[in-house]
Amino acid sequence: MSLIIEASDLSFQEHANLNAMRFLNEVIERYPDAVSFASGRPSEINTQPKKWFQYIEQFSHYLAKTQNKSHQEIVNLLGQYGDTRGIINPLIAKQLYLDEGITLEREDILVTNGAQEGMVICLDTLFSPAHDVLLVTDPAYIGITGAARIKGIDVVYVECDSEGPIITALALSIKNIATSGKRARAIYTIPDFSNPCGRTMSLERRKELLAFCYAYGLFVLEDSPYRLFRYTHQPQPTLLALDEKAVVIYIGTFAKTLCPAVRIGYLICRTRVKRSEQFMPLIDDMTRVKSFISVNTGNIAQAIVGGFLLENNCSLKQTIQGINKHYQEKRDRLLLSLAHFFAEQYPTISWNVPDGGFFLNLKLPFDLTMQDVEHCAAEFGVIVVPTAIFSDSGCYNNVLRLSFSYVESDMIEEGVRRLSCFIADSRERMKSGIDK
Repeated sequence: MSLIIEASDLSFQEHANLNAMRFLNEVIERYPDAVSFASGRPSEINTQPKKWFQYIEQFSHYLAKTQNKSHQEIVNLLGQYGDTRGIINPLIAKQLYLDEGITLEREDILVTNGAQEGMVICLDTLFSPAHDVLLVTDPAYIGITGAARIKGIDVVYVECDSEGPIITALALSIKNIATSGKRARAIYTIPDFSNPCGRTMSLERRKELLAFCYAYGLFVLEDSPYRLFRYTHQPQPTLLALDEKAVVIYIGTFAKTLCPAVRIGYLICRTRVKRSEQFMPLIDDMTRVKSFISVNTGNIAQAIVGGFLLENNCSLKQTIQGINKHYQEKRDRLLLSLAHFFAEQYPTISWNVPDGGFFLNLKLPFDLTMQDVEHCAAEFGVIVVPTAIFSDSGCYNNVLRLSFSYVESDMIEEGVRRLSCFIADSRERMKSGIDK
């Protein structure tokens, strides 16, 4: 007989939100012909895999020149283990200077295997599960809350309004955590076009958050996957750009601007650690942690991103203008479809208008369960995501996240029509007292 152990003996324990994500993946597989507003994937128009070999070649010549080595030496280097900190750091630093006005040294940057590894490195470096608590804006991207729970780190959701985390709610959360004998260690936020809500933090709230976190010794984990996908208004500065006290750890990625498959992200940290009488970079500790997680980030994948940056003179704003237009057209089509099917017939249904990113939220006059999601897919041919799986506050039980980034443009109106049929059916069932 094979070895059998008790589920309670595993360090990983099931959580409702983690099960929900697995359920959604299964629903998508079971109903491949359904219109899906579930996927937060980027569109494939910028992937360009035919150019990857060109990017590798371009970057290898750049690296040969900067390191005063032969092209063959660099080719050999790309096939080996690499520097744990990364080999494209100067190009990332230049891109952030040109696009964000942020001045960095290459030593401030740690290249990671996607933003997800960056989150895990932050958790492993900063958090003691027995003592430290992760704060997240409510609702929050499930990637970091799931990783924290797997590691046994407590997660506390902080109430938000349309401008961002409410500072009084943040203060109360910190007080309650201290009363429990633990310490609030960091707050995670996506300040620009958040997942799952599509909200943007106001400039004033950004400044308030930074001042508060410095006063309380709280790190800010700023995740920025959607920032360049802005459709209206002038951009707010990143929290990193506003940060004068080195409380921000910035999590970046090329998953949306190039493609997810290359799995290249990065961390930026300017905090110092006091050891004896010396002040050493915290990112050095993060680099050591990474070395035991993944040794280094793949050189070939970095070379693809490096060539992509070189081709675009290390600025991404110009290259994604066409992509932005593509996403904005999808967002606008979704907004028009929502107005067409819901504005007059269902005045109690509302939605937000995101200034960028991939998501918006649809607020319904009734709560939904995961069973409702499957019923919607099976009977009405449309897949949606309950925003409640990104929260534990109970405030989003009647809210859906609609992603417009990956669904085909000509299927958006049809998807909303099917969703309106599901909503009409649900309302009739409730009026009739029939279980959904």
